[in-house]
Amino acid sequence: MTITTGDKLPQGQLLRVGENGPESLSTDSMMQGRVALFGLPGAFTGTCTNAHMPSFVRTADAFRQKGIDRIICIAVNDPFVVKAWSDATGAENAGIEVLADADGSLTKALGLNFDAPPVGFFGRCKRFASLLRDGTFEVIDVEDSPGSCGISAGESLLEKA
Repeated sequence: MTITTGDKLPQGQLLRVGENGPESLSTDSMMQGRVALFGLPGAFTGTCTNAHMPSFVRTADAFRQKGIDRIICIAVNDPFVVKAWSDATGAENAGIEVLADADGSLTKALGLNFDAPPVGFFGRCKRFASLLRDGTFEVIDVEDSPGSCGISAGESLLEKA
């Protein structure tokens, strides 16, 4: 079942690269305040790199001006890949936290997993953008196609913040 407005963010663990290597981060840490959370099929993929992440880098300051406390991106990749991708796209400099859902468990709990065998995608995250308040989804927009970035773009979500 796909997550919808009014639902709580599921419990889960994400990974990031810290000073001493990979570290686990509980979704509990995303349960306070206002959070813009978006997910995408994969780091270093075309639409994710050329459209989705840049849309949030462009709008990061505007989200903060609207009272968004954190901007978080999740991808079904390992923490080293998402760290390199964050650096390459300017996400970290824009204050966007890029976190690895390495085993896809949070993506599955959200009901947003999909497979695309021709391109080697298994258990990847559908492209989405959402707003949470204290861990509850206020807005969630999921793209129909993994190659689309319209309703999930930073500019589209910003209008709803």
